[in-house]
Amino acid sequence: MKFTIKRSAFLKSMADVQRAISSRTTIPILTGIKIVANEEGITLTGSDSDISIETFIPVSDESNTLIIEKTGSIVLQARFFSEIVKKLPEETMEIEVLDHFQTLITSATASFTINGLDANNYPHLPVIDTNESFHLPVGLFKQVIGQTVIAVSTHESRPILTGINIVIENGQILAVATDSHRLSQRIIPLEMTEEQAGKKYNVIIPGKSLIELSRTLDDNSETIELIITENQVLFKTENMFFYSRLLEGYYPDTKRLIPETSVTEIEFNANILLGAIERASLLSHEGKNNVVKITIHPDLVEISGNSPDIGNVQEELDYISVNGDPIELSFNPDYMKDALRTFGQTTIKIKFTSPVRPFILVPSENDQTFIQLITPVRTF
Repeated sequence: MKFTIKRSAFLKSMADVQRAISSRTTIPILTGIKIVANEEGITLTGSDSDISIETFIPVSDESNTLIIEKTGSIVLQARFFSEIVKKLPEETMEIEVLDHFQTLITSATASFTINGLDANNYPHLPVIDTNESFHLPVGLFKQVIGQTVIAVSTHESRPILTGINIVIENGQILAVATDSHRLSQRIIPLEMTEEQAGKKYNVIIPGKSLIELSRTLDDNSETIELIITENQVLFKTENMFFYSRLLEGYYPDTKRLIPETSVTEIEFNANILLGAIERASLLSHEGKNNVVKITIHPDLVEISGNSPDIGNVQEELDYISVNGDPIELSFNPDYMKDALRTFGQTTIKIKFTSPVRPFILVPSENDQTFIQLITPVRTF
């Protein structure tokens, strides 16, 4: 194998596949990047068994300045190889595989020879044997990931909660995540064929996979293709394949967690409320109990935090409107900050049912398609 390429084009593809490579893998060859060169271009692959990412650099794209002199393949140790490529002196580089998988990397007057591995020993990527696929707008799908992944559990004691439950039916995608203390749910419309419209797809994708997918997705791409099989999901863009295993099991029924009625409703600018909670949590983080209290009366809304060792904080909140009964409850400010950040600059409604029941945050404009739910903290 022998080719020359523009280094920046190679680095971008390499950075994407490296997201799938883990140094903790039990399969030594998976600490490497697989490189395959054929007449059409170069394919780079990285995998940790759970996630596999494959990117393609085409010869036809002149901006890559890719010239393939000899086809072939090699696996190179990812960490060393990427450090070498980053530090090469010139914008073009050449890679040539010599005898016994020795690989020569040259750029201007610098040259490195590193040991490679036989690419034939690299595990095969999952075979996706279905033609059924869905097309999603990249920007909107990245937004859905960002809005729901905050509620994914980080505890392996309940592996199913470390994923996002994706349900596709009736012309829409529902994405929901919960760690049993909070919940995030987002619904977006989806174009479907008549055949697909009559079916229901229900999968659980690891939150870690979707975070890495979101990082690899280029905002310049318009759509991403989603293909679901029994135990794998594949996301495809023009020059990237992103595979992830699915989590096995049944996701809890989260519909019953979301209250349908409320006794108190209050409307805020999300950003202004976020600022107040950030201030209140400065002290709550120092105490044993990381809680902040909100007190709502028809003519006064107040937030307070107390740390016996440091002191206390109290702030009257600037709100747009308030309706319903007076209420007082405590919550984890970190959960509240995470939830508020997903709304950006919009105005939101917070709906309370009781001091001990979960409360929800929804956009003022449309309270059906996006919900953040937080369980209060009992302080008595």
